[in-house]
Amino acid sequence: MAFGTRGGEFDDEEHLAPRTYDLPELPWEIIAGRLEPITISILRFDARLEASGLAAGWQSRCDMTEAVRALILDGHLVDVGDLVLHDAGMDVRHPTHELTRAAAALRARRTATARKAPWPVSIDGLAALRGLGGVAEDTIVRSKGRKPNPDDEEAYPLYANDADPWKAHFAEIDALLDRTNQVLAGETPLRKSRSHLVYDPDQDEAEAEDLWLEVVKRTSPWPAIAAAAVAWNAWLDLNLYTRLPWLGLIMAAAILRARGLTSHLLPLAAGFKQSKFRPQGREGAREKLEGFCQVLEEALSLAHRDLDRLILARELMSRVTRECRSNSKLPGLVELFLSRPLVTGPLAAKLLKVTPKAVDLMLAQLGGALPRELTGRTRYRAWGIV
Repeated sequence: MAFGTRGGEFDDEEHLAPRTYDLPELPWEIIAGRLEPITISILRFDARLEASGLAAGWQSRCDMTEAVRALILDGHLVDVGDLVLHDAGMDVRHPTHELTRAAAALRARRTATARKAPWPVSIDGLAALRGLGGVAEDTIVRSKGRKPNPDDEEAYPLYANDADPWKAHFAEIDALLDRTNQVLAGETPLRKSRSHLVYDPDQDEAEAEDLWLEVVKRTSPWPAIAAAAVAWNAWLDLNLYTRLPWLGLIMAAAILRARGLTSHLLPLAAGFKQSKFRPQGREGAREKLEGFCQVLEEALSLAHRDLDRLILARELMSRVTRECRSNSKLPGLVELFLSRPLVTGPLAAKLLKVTPKAVDLMLAQLGGALPRELTGRTRYRAWGIV
């Protein structure tokens, strides 16, 4: 950038020069041996998860626990039981601000999983995951008892998240022209609805979004793990969405899913919490990639252990369900245990549409196969596979 030296004025070329994000130069001869075993581990876990028949339950549990861990990384503590009850519309008290943010993280993960893989890594996907657009599962009419196929384009029509297909595009063009005019005039635009006390007036989120999406596009020929690592580091460097720090790890997991390594979202927040890697901004490209590899290894280790617990619990409870009647609600209760971190009596009664007394009888029917009781209290009892 060229700066003027007369009268304290700087050259107008600084305003016209577009920002770019420089991709790191990685020593491929050295890191290739590091990426290969992790790639194989991800493929093996995905194949094991699909073969187990517990993919839906594992993903549901993972989404809820990941939402809680994401808030922990941001310095906020949220009880997973409160999130489960809030998700079912059975709050026992007024939702806190932290619980609302955890619910937003849970909704973002479910939206990213429900749609076809490349969609989350797009401008429309970013808007929907942030909650600016309509959430897919809220806007799409689903048939009863039938889950839509994510690969079916007719299940998710074009511009399903927009009330007017062209309104958002024209508004984006008008906003871009307005920002361009203000930049050429030497001003720093700030949205009228944004307060300087909350948002940084010098940060342009639209420009940062474009830069990050450009990084994803430029790294598309790279190995999937390296591309996800660079995208996550670019997310941190660009300081995208400072009020949604958990979204960067979701996007990294979405890139791995879009590249075909897995058909699920890995628990990267749990892996980051367990790993010793904490980005400070002064690490080299190889150190950042090594840190992301450590996050993936910890995430896969936790995912395998959780799947082991689900397989064992299903085996124990299936011995009881084999002897129940065909119209029994007991298999439904087992599915609740396999798809949620914890289950309470009122929650099971509401979702299974039975009386609390019927839930108590089914819990007694499970006997020794009943998952561990988590509370140990009389008025509020909860069970979960831990």
